[in-house]
Amino acid sequence: MATNPTYMILHHFLVVLLLLLQQHSILTQAPPGGGKWNLLLSNIGVSAMHMQLLNTDRVVIFDRTDFGPSNISLPNNQCRDNPKDLTLKHDCTAHSVEYDVASNSIRPLNVFTDVWCSSGAAMPDGSLMQTGGFNDGDNNVRVYKPCNDNSCDWQEFDSVLKQNRWYATNHILPDGRQIIVGGRGQFTYEFYPKKTGADQSYNLPFLSQTNDPRIENNLYPFVFLNVDGNLFIFANNRAILFDYVNGAVVRNYPTIPGGDPRSYPSSGSAVLLPLRDLQGATTAEVLVCGGAPKGSFTRANNGNFVGALSTCGRIQITDPNPQWVMETMPLARVMGDMVLLPNGNVLIINGASMGTAGWDLGRTPVLTPLIYRPNNPVGLRFEAQNSSSIPRMYHSTAILLRDGRILVSGSNPHAYYNFTGVLFPTDLTMETFSPDYLDPRLARVRPKVVSPTSHSQIGYGQQLVINFNAQGRINRGLITVTMVAPPFTTHSFSMNQRLLVLTGTNHIRANVTSLRTSSYQVRVVTPSSNILAPPGYYLLFVVYREVPSQGIWVQIK
Repeated sequence: MATNPTYMILHHFLVVLLLLLQQHSILTQAPPGGGKWNLLLSNIGVSAMHMQLLNTDRVVIFDRTDFGPSNISLPNNQCRDNPKDLTLKHDCTAHSVEYDVASNSIRPLNVFTDVWCSSGAAMPDGSLMQTGGFNDGDNNVRVYKPCNDNSCDWQEFDSVLKQNRWYATNHILPDGRQIIVGGRGQFTYEFYPKKTGADQSYNLPFLSQTNDPRIENNLYPFVFLNVDGNLFIFANNRAILFDYVNGAVVRNYPTIPGGDPRSYPSSGSAVLLPLRDLQGATTAEVLVCGGAPKGSFTRANNGNFVGALSTCGRIQITDPNPQWVMETMPLARVMGDMVLLPNGNVLIINGASMGTAGWDLGRTPVLTPLIYRPNNPVGLRFEAQNSSSIPRMYHSTAILLRDGRILVSGSNPHAYYNFTGVLFPTDLTMETFSPDYLDPRLARVRPKVVSPTSHSQIGYGQQLVINFNAQGRINRGLITVTMVAPPFTTHSFSMNQRLLVLTGTNHIRANVTSLRTSSYQVRVVTPSSNILAPPGYYLLFVVYREVPSQGIWVQIK
């Protein structure tokens, strides 16, 4: 029997169409891309609710103190005897640890009062200043001064804040102080350390205006220091530009399209995108991603877990007529973390695709990170990465390390540590995610900084000469230098996270010269003011073709 040619053509067309449809289906499910996961430690003793990288390449981690014993003992038979503790008044376990990146080891620390859902920032001298918490710790300040001999521990200062600060946000200011914004039931801000004329608590009506009754959706507001010296403050679904010196609202920004909340407990995340053109008219953009739709918190408490938001809003906060530009992520996400990478891209990691933040209110973990490339055209900015096997739900964290890896830990959606018989057990593991730029096959293009030495001091608006090695000949136009401020990370927000591009801007090409074979020098100008780069320690990277060197620490002052 002869084959009908028309039938064969039609059959071939249908097969091709089916293959195209299958490919489209796969693409819309955001297939995993690059990156590599590595388990560092199976038990760090505490759940990593809060994390801060210090300039000693050690990470301070802490949970809360009022849930009972942790899984790591205090050293030298120490115990914490606190009659105000709500669960365990005699406690011989630690609720904070220090992680040494170089030795991949944990050291227990002694924090006395309750640091649950608190805030903080690294100070200009490199110490961590943490504020607030719960119960006996809600108006305390604690300081951790880094050391290399394992002698350092928490210092506590009782009742030095004017208001109780629980679920507040901190930001370092150009003069080196911190501003502490909001908190549960606190529609105010204050400064620390205190100084004459600015030692009180001050009303911020915007926080009460963005408070949803019985739900809130304005806790842990997203706060960024704008390039004009004012603060961009986002809470719930909208933002203001705030002159904290004079206590005045400079600008009201449009409500984010759709009107859904992005702040805790709806818990999206946000970053200030890399700052460029630091010697000219610097523009600033904020990116807000994920969260939970209106009503999700109430519905989750009734056992109805609503799908998370898949949208991101991007806004140029320095524009005379700022408008949100909306984008769609390949994966919906609530309780995610956003990490600025040394090459200026953004990693979106951790979280869930249903529910909200809160005790046992999240469902369906999102195991696949995303890379967001802010300089790509709209529609080509997101790229899915290889998935983790460990759910990182409520109370998980992620931070950038000096070698370019991302440290990931935490996840405890329970009021106490609970390891069995629950949907998402308390997780005490620690792992790293290594983006594609750490692929060993890229070793030939990876720069290595030779000078200045780490922990060098730099000033504002000064020429900085950086010598680096790179194998073979390089395209000098593809060299950039970045500075990254290490943030204090908790509850899906990295406070004080900031990246500055010192070269390769729209107006200034990288000034690169060849010294000898595989040896180069790049000259840059440091940020011109403490508004662009508040004083303190930053990680400095040389980046070639989006592949960063290991960072070196620099202190700008």
